[in-house]
Amino acid sequence: MKHTLLILIAGLVALASGMLVRNLNNISTEKVSVTADLFSTQLPDLQGTSHALSQWRGKILVINFWATWCPPCLHEIPDFMVMQTDYAAKNVQFIGIALDEQQAVLDYTTKIGINYPILLGGNQGMGLARQWGNLIESVPFTVVVNAQGTIVHRQLGEMSASELQAILQPLLGKNI
Repeated sequence: MKHTLLILIAGLVALASGMLVRNLNNISTEKVSVTADLFSTQLPDLQGTSHALSQWRGKILVINFWATWCPPCLHEIPDFMVMQTDYAAKNVQFIGIALDEQQAVLDYTTKIGINYPILLGGNQGMGLARQWGNLIESVPFTVVVNAQGTIVHRQLGEMSASELQAILQPLLGKNI
């Protein structure tokens, strides 16, 4: 009886793991049009001023959901800062959506001097991340949106500069 129960449990764990891996793999490949939802979203910045994402309509957006308590998030931000500088003139805009306490985010962004907009997501931010494919509600989660408002890449987990450059290059050719 114990042997049968162990086999059943192992089978259920394997099935659940397979489903999770399949969902994680689908995160980065499925294209999703988000124009209406994306551009109707408004989130506050660190000073409490509300910003409509529609102000970046027509740009290639790299939207990064992150938190100060997340080591992989903090590891990728310096690369994003360099890329914001390098790609700003090429119609690319990075936006950070912090899923964290305002003071912790303010302290961290002040310390390292983030050069792109940081918005406070709160529950609305996590809901937005979930709507865009972050089914397990984890950070970091990065979404790349082309100039037409379609998600062309979603990535759960840390994103390297080389991975992001490979995603942006085809988009840049269409916008220069």
